[in-house]
Amino acid sequence: MTLETRLTRSLSLEVPIISAPMAFAAGGRLAAAVSAAGGLGLIGGGYGDEAWLRKQLACVRPNSIGCGFITWSLQKQPHLLDLVLDHKPKAICLSFGDPAPFAEHIKKAGALLISQVQTRRDAEHAIECQADVVIAQGSEAGGHGQLRATFTLVPEVADLIAARSPETLLCAAGGIADGRGLAAALMLGADGVLIGSRLWASSEADVGPRMHEAALAAGGDDTVRSQLMDMARRLEWPSRYTARVLKNTFIERWQGREDELMAVAEEEADRYRAAWSNDDPDNANTFVGEVVGLIDRVATAGEIIQDLVAGAEARLASAVQHIGGQAA
Repeated sequence: MTLETRLTRSLSLEVPIISAPMAFAAGGRLAAAVSAAGGLGLIGGGYGDEAWLRKQLACVRPNSIGCGFITWSLQKQPHLLDLVLDHKPKAICLSFGDPAPFAEHIKKAGALLISQVQTRRDAEHAIECQADVVIAQGSEAGGHGQLRATFTLVPEVADLIAARSPETLLCAAGGIADGRGLAAALMLGADGVLIGSRLWASSEADVGPRMHEAALAAGGDDTVRSQLMDMARRLEWPSRYTARVLKNTFIERWQGREDELMAVAEEEADRYRAAWSNDDPDNANTFVGEVVGLIDRVATAGEIIQDLVAGAEARLASAVQHIGGQAA
């Protein structure tokens, strides 16, 4: 595989792919597999389960992977950042909150600062915080995000970076599951991609078989953006963020009945947690994006990355030949 970009050169990667730090799904096994395949694997630090995080760090080599945090949650347990930095990660990814309070500390520790954003304004702030990599995440993505589409957000942020901070790297996220998406992201001005849902459907991801089965049977039309699952889990997500998940019995039961859900939130939280533990895709949510309609099998992370890069190379080569043929 020979797909070289500014991202691969700057981060000493073989492929321009970073794995999304998906809470609960992206453990040390997945992060290590992605890095072994030539990309940069990120552990999902999520909501700050210290025992779980220590366990995941124990199964990866220092300087081989990175870690992502939900920024507003990290602010409640800032010591977890030092726990990860002591393991010498290649990068720290901050999403869904202000990276400023942590930026200097991360960079002084020798790790790259990756900042995931969903708006141009947030991209401007990430540049001001001297983020080494900006992830422009479109609303097609699984899990939490906002409303901008990948196809327009990425080139807008690419133009911003070119004008304000040319050394900053840019990755696209949201709606990328195969070589077509990777090639398109590069054409939009990205230096690489952040892959979530496709690697969620990998054998190394910490995902139950029934959740995988539900995703493989679904199409992009079967996803929805909602805050219901956060209300049920009693998670204090800022109102600007919703999550894309598969529609299911839980969504159908509570959609439009948010006030009623809040009235029984404590009871429903226990029910939701039990469903999650039991790998029940009907009563706990499957966190995947619109690309679920492009996923037809669970594969290893290495196979997924190989397919992504080979597909992108073929698409890019075909485009060059097509343009060359027209010019002739």
